[in-house]
Amino acid sequence: MSETELLSYAAIFGAGVAAGFINTMAGGGSLLTLPALMLLGMPATDANGTNRLSVVTQSLSGVLAFHREGRLDTKAILPVAGPTIVGAVVGSWVAAISPEEVLKPVLLGTLVLVALLMLVKPKLVSPDGDEPQRPMSAGAMLGLFGAGLYGGFIQAGVGFVLLAVLGGLLRYDAVRGNALKLVCTLLFSLAALAIFVWHDQVRWIPAAVLAVATVIGSQLGVRFAVKANATVLRAVIFVCVAASCVAALLK
Repeated sequence: MSETELLSYAAIFGAGVAAGFINTMAGGGSLLTLPALMLLGMPATDANGTNRLSVVTQSLSGVLAFHREGRLDTKAILPVAGPTIVGAVVGSWVAAISPEEVLKPVLLGTLVLVALLMLVKPKLVSPDGDEPQRPMSAGAMLGLFGAGLYGGFIQAGVGFVLLAVLGGLLRYDAVRGNALKLVCTLLFSLAALAIFVWHDQVRWIPAAVLAVATVIGSQLGVRFAVKANATVLRAVIFVCVAASCVAALLK
């Protein structure tokens, strides 16, 4: 392995730890990991597929950690995850056959919308912990399907979209919303990973390096999230959304 490759793998590992941390609390970590993977000379399609293994591992790690902390609403998993997975399967098939030029405008437009919501009405998408959850509705199911569609298509920033639906329509606070977000991300990422494997768009060695790194980051993220108050978490989410918008614009 050359020195350049070693440096590239070091960058992948560092990006993975950071991505696992911020994905557990907010989202946008793939905007760090995708460029790191492309340092190895991968086309965007292969980087997109390779990144999915780490999304699966960090999501599983985060779900288990939130469950240990008693912050996972297990009764809501099936009704929340169902429409999200259906959307993700559709989105993954579309992503596998779509030209790369389509990815950036969809990514940037979605992130800007979420950033504006967080700036203008932060409690609209991230309520305080004392607000009761709402029952599943047709609107929430449609929103979850749309979040899954976006996540299967791009992945980067899907955590923001899921948090906006879980907080805005079902009124989960940032901690419990993040726990359910990770369940959804885990399940639809498994489906998406299978599709990218089918299309031979996963490079397994960098995928494994990234997977280990994001698990470390996700454990650190859960420890921070369960101790921080709602205002701090909302601020973290907004900063992550804004930074993701800038990264997507400059990419």
